[in-house]
Amino acid sequence: MSFYERLQQDTRVHREALHATPLIRSAMAGEVTRTQYIAFLTRAYHHVKHTVPLLMACGARLDDEHEWLRAAVAHYIEEEIGHHEWILSDITAAGGDARAVRLGSPDPDTELMVAYAYDTVMRGNPVGLFGMVYVLEGTSVSLACQVASVLRHALDLPHQAFTYLNSHGSLDREHIGDFERLVNQLDNKADRDAVVHSARMFFPLYANVLGNVGQAVPA
Repeated sequence: MSFYERLQQDTRVHREALHATPLIRSAMAGEVTRTQYIAFLTRAYHHVKHTVPLLMACGARLDDEHEWLRAAVAHYIEEEIGHHEWILSDITAAGGDARAVRLGSPDPDTELMVAYAYDTVMRGNPVGLFGMVYVLEGTSVSLACQVASVLRHALDLPHQAFTYLNSHGSLDREHIGDFERLVNQLDNKADRDAVVHSARMFFPLYANVLGNVGQAVPA
């Protein structure tokens, strides 16, 4: 069994719990409101804008034995730059206030998930950040494009309101193949355990982010 297969097996229950969140089920059925969609995009903005800084921090903390992984992180950074701006464009196209989102603060669930990501990199094993990559990109691959198609018709919104979901669904399909090849090269047990542990943490953290969409109160 490859490490990627082990990762899938060891996080199956957590992945299924995420996919069972009411928001995902409602989205697949086309029962999400425009307000909820904008709330989802708002939360996405407040964690996606940290993707590049987190990857930079991860690369900086890798030691010489992980130089090969640092090169992969550098390539990933190039592909992720600016994606949070796509989300702001989607919010505008959906009728939301992108400027307010940019200047606003994250909800507690998103702030906790982002804080855990930084803690993983700065206090724990930086390789553990790939547990977050697995959760977020794996979810995009399995759901993003399908949800975008359903919601576009259900909400009667223009194609321009779904740049983030459509682009990430396609991009992350490519990324997850690269991710599989990358993590299968991890030959250190501590690194592998760190990825599995963080994935198990990020699944419920991200489920909380999605689970409370539309229920957040202003800070």
